[in-house]
Amino acid sequence: MKRTIIKTENAPAAVGPYSQAVRIGDLVYTAGQIPLDPATGEMVSGAIEVQTRQVLNNMSAVLIAAGSGLDSVVKMTVFMTDLGQFAQMNAVYAEFFPGEPPARSAVEVSALPLGADIEMEAVAVRD
Repeated sequence: MKRTIIKTENAPAAVGPYSQAVRIGDLVYTAGQIPLDPATGEMVSGAIEVQTRQVLNNMSAVLIAAGSGLDSVVKMTVFMTDLGQFAQMNAVYAEFFPGEPPARSAVEVSALPLGADIEMEAVAVRD
């Protein structure tokens, strides 16, 4: 199968040697998205709710560029530096995945790129 690299200016540029997403057949694998503002490249500040919303907006932009969308996510992985903020993250997450949400894992990690508090990656199908 042909591998297609996905790149969009509507989401933050990669901060290392990786692609925003890779599409193989009808599957889309995203890189982890952190709460960077795609217009400025700067980390958004504020509560975990603000950061979660930015991450999911970034994820949506990458998936749309790949011919998919949040409604086509089959698996999401959430990395947080403080699972004590899980309920707040989950409330925002539920806004983006009403109805039948994808499978999901959430883990606490000691650190994330650029000092982010949250990062998410997804596997989605192409619409």
